[in-house]
Amino acid sequence: MSEAPVLECRGLCRTYRDGSLEVDVLKDVEFSLPPSAKVAIVGASGSGKSTLLNLLGGLDLPSAGQVLMQGQDLAAIDEQQRCELRNRQLGFVYQFHHLLPEFSACENVAMPLMISGAGRRQAEARASELLAEVGLSERLSHRPGQLSGGERQRVAIARALVMEPACVLMDEPTGNLDPGAAAQVLGLIDRLKTATTASFVVVTHDAGIAAHMDRVYELTRGHLEARDPVSEQGSALR
Repeated sequence: MSEAPVLECRGLCRTYRDGSLEVDVLKDVEFSLPPSAKVAIVGASGSGKSTLLNLLGGLDLPSAGQVLMQGQDLAAIDEQQRCELRNRQLGFVYQFHHLLPEFSACENVAMPLMISGAGRRQAEARASELLAEVGLSERLSHRPGQLSGGERQRVAIARALVMEPACVLMDEPTGNLDPGAAAQVLGLIDRLKTATTASFVVVTHDAGIAAHMDRVYELTRGHLEARDPVSEQGSALR
């Protein structure tokens, strides 16, 4: 018997209203993410990629249809339950790192563990291990303002992994980086594909990232369709 999906969409729709105007951003999206899968979602700017990612992460709720996380309908539970589920099961990496500026790299990575109830010493020990794995063992006490853009993004990736989530959601993780830093982050993501059992959903315009994923999906006119990551990536990333 196959394992249950980590994330699943069933007839997912998201409509935004502005006065009498209705904009259908997502239309009957069907999506199933197996355990340990690594997928990219591509599409033109404004196609709804970030909207879809927010729905997958329970940061927004659908106008119709369902998002299931580990079989749990996110719209059927309250906000506190969604927060707890996100903390345990999901890691988030954004285009802008969203690190807390007053805390060190180690403290930023340890924060989700401490929120979940872990002691400070235990949380920071685990954070130190992860920062070493992303090549930042000499930056533990540095605050975000003392780190380069690429280093800050690697801290954000370590933070996303610290709870050992079932899935990591990434929204344009290299979009705010120079080419050199972007290449470093891409290399890290590539290594994580085999180093962790977490599933990855990466929203990206970066052809390099998409080509390294197991599967590519394109969001066009509100519909999500599978694309071949090799033969069609050029058109998918237009």
